[in-house]
Amino acid sequence: MFSGTHIIIYSTDPQADRTCLRDTLGLSFVDAGDGWLIFALPAAAEVAIHPHATSGAQEVYLICDDITATRDALEGAGLPSEPPSDEGWGILSGFTLPGGSRLRFYQPRHARPTG
Repeated sequence: MFSGTHIIIYSTDPQADRTCLRDTLGLSFVDAGDGWLIFALPAAAEVAIHPHATSGAQEVYLICDDITATRDALEGAGLPSEPPSDEGWGILSGFTLPGGSRLRFYQPRHARPTG
């Protein structure tokens, strides 16, 4: 039924954030015109439904295999990350894009779906 996922990050400085995703994180991209970059994300994707007092909110988490190596790589690229926290289901961290949006990432401990 669906062939992919498109995630939007709203930013007060979209050019700086696009540059960060392209040059710092090394994500591949296409230019949809006029410098509007659309980035590829890792092929593995998941979605989960969590209970909440209200509906309508979403969060984006990037998944990594080694939280320490990922944090070191981000630091080496000039993107300091938050200290990791053990959440039981995984080890969580995050960083802030130049435009101010926070992206979180984690090393999962939970079972991961395939295909």
